[in-house]
Amino acid sequence: MKDLVIIGGGPAGMSAAVAAYESGIRDILILERDNALGGILQQCIHNGFGLHKFGEELTGPEYAWRYEKKVRELGIPFELNTMVLDISEDKVITATSAEKGVFQIQARAVILAMGCRERAKGALNIAGARPAGIYSAGTAQKLVNMKGYMPGKKVVILGSGDIGLIMARRMTLEGAKVEAVCELMPYSGGLARNIEQCLNDFDIPLKLSHTVVKIHGKKRVEGVTIAKVDENRRPIPETMEFIECDTLLLSVGLIPENELSKCAGVDLDRITSGAVVDQDRQTSCEGVFACGNVLHVHDLVDFVSEEAEIAGKSAAAYINGVKGEKISVSLRTDGKIRYTVPQTITECKDISVYFRVADVYRNVKINVYSGDELIFSKKRPKVAPGEMESIKLACDKFKDASELMFKLEEV
Repeated sequence: MKDLVIIGGGPAGMSAAVAAYESGIRDILILERDNALGGILQQCIHNGFGLHKFGEELTGPEYAWRYEKKVRELGIPFELNTMVLDISEDKVITATSAEKGVFQIQARAVILAMGCRERAKGALNIAGARPAGIYSAGTAQKLVNMKGYMPGKKVVILGSGDIGLIMARRMTLEGAKVEAVCELMPYSGGLARNIEQCLNDFDIPLKLSHTVVKIHGKKRVEGVTIAKVDENRRPIPETMEFIECDTLLLSVGLIPENELSKCAGVDLDRITSGAVVDQDRQTSCEGVFACGNVLHVHDLVDFVSEEAEIAGKSAAAYINGVKGEKISVSLRTDGKIRYTVPQTITECKDISVYFRVADVYRNVKINVYSGDELIFSKKRPKVAPGEMESIKLACDKFKDASELMFKLEEV
């Protein structure tokens, strides 16, 4: 029996572990499938991490080390090279490692911090064979930054998520020629600063409302055909253009790693593909919490750490039997706001609500209604899907409500 088992030793898992420890829990175990703590940050050698959390620019490994150092100083146990296979509804964790074989742990509370994975080529239905030279952007990042291999010399990138933008710069710095970054949507899915620093600074063209319609080559990629898309995201035949290249990088979205969440019977949100949670990041399964990219995809790791601290403190309160004033409030959105995290409020306390919008909107108000009453309003000159938004709500504004409606309205 363990008080708290955390699945995943990336920034979310480590932040949650430290927060739980500082809240009085000592019987903690982190299970990590890789051979080191740090998660995806180990291969993110660029800077830009930690501005919100630490007030300084850090590389990914430096940010991860801040938390790994705390974990080690506090003596929080962790097991590496350990793959969790299953979580039962009564919080029995089945895992395997070379040292222990298959083993089980009964936990009083579980924090899910498994992160996310990249959407692969198979989900795109692009015409063509299966030649060498097609990589997800994250795989290319690992090959270049951790293995010292160059995937190719003439590159086209499909998708303008942050990983794709960062790899456009990285490949250029390593001597490759990035011919174009194509984005299906009429806006970029990445942070504005990454568009500026990774594309504009290197004169790399960003082709919005464009996609790859065919991959050429049998043994190795020889080129791609791209085309502009209409308002229904269908390729316009007369706009087709051939680009010679030997490498295609895919940065076409991230998917929360929720297979274990499904094993535990956790309810999933159809928009985020992550768990449905309350303000404490507790899922529909009592004593099972979720945080980080397994819950919803974040743009900044600083926000991952903030959310993980909520999960860690809440798990500690659950283990210690601490309970607040119970309420039941559902959070709803108008479609322009795609989703909220949390999706429900079960305890009367001041909370932060995180959300993303469905399109680029200018000169808008983020309005929150309880019935017909406007309980919160905030002006924003611009909101975009690539950047997560958050607002703070005071408990006295919603404690008597049964539902809150989040709307994006013109100023």
